[in-house]
Amino acid sequence: MSAAHRPDHLNEPRWVRGLLLTIGLGFLGLFLVVPLAAVFVQAFARGWELYLASITEPDAVSAIRLTLLVAAIALPVNLVFGLAAAWAITRFNFRGKQFLITLIDLPFSVSPVVAGLVFILLFGSQGWFGEWLKANDLRIVYAVPGVILATLFVTVPFVARELIPLMQAQGSDEELAALTLGANGWQIFWRVTLPNIKWGLLYGAILANARAMGEFGAVSVVSGQVRGLTNTMTLHVEILYNEYMFSAAFAVASLLALLALVTLAAKNVIEWLNHRPIAADALLERPAAALQPVAA
Repeated sequence: MSAAHRPDHLNEPRWVRGLLLTIGLGFLGLFLVVPLAAVFVQAFARGWELYLASITEPDAVSAIRLTLLVAAIALPVNLVFGLAAAWAITRFNFRGKQFLITLIDLPFSVSPVVAGLVFILLFGSQGWFGEWLKANDLRIVYAVPGVILATLFVTVPFVARELIPLMQAQGSDEELAALTLGANGWQIFWRVTLPNIKWGLLYGAILANARAMGEFGAVSVVSGQVRGLTNTMTLHVEILYNEYMFSAAFAVASLLALLALVTLAAKNVIEWLNHRPIAADALLERPAAALQPVAA
């Protein structure tokens, strides 16, 4: 609907629209663009040589490697759990369903620092399982397993929370049709369910991966911040900054910023692919193409 045909109560004066746009752009510029630009300016303030030396020194390489390792472990676990939880919640009725949804949302409401303290309480040397872990020469907190557990806790809701409303909106008509045509559970999942939710699944995976690489609070508590062993990139940045190595801190921080920008670009691509127009012929042919191999 054009502005000329909109109701009078929806037509704001031009100065109001200009003021709102200015406030919005000013806020984004002040709190997003300027800090992001400052990170890269400070990272390269003393030249490429120092920048490359800062991100290739052993502790930085170890932090980058651990960050990527934790993300590589957390992402598939989140995909499997999120998909299973969304499937169970949207396709079945069972006791405790609402409680399961509440548990999925729990990491959104609990401070990551509190979550880290809970892991200390459970797996620390004085924790509930501390004696058993010590007797079996196992270490969870102040070691890599603790970093992975803390990251899993803070990232677990993202995939499920993207899939649940999507699968509820889509319903189960196509799956029931495939079942009527003789498809088994795996055939329904691979040929009907997964194609319908693939963009939501990718979107949730991108968000979970971004949080896994940028997490600080919970990881800071359980890692012990052992340089070269349990420091992720976020912890390494803090240590460098506290030691007044500002250029090195901003150099490593710029890598995190680049990862964030890549994540944002991937998110926008997923949204564009998900909302691009689809030809009517493709929509008509899709159910038959999806179910024909199943019927065969």
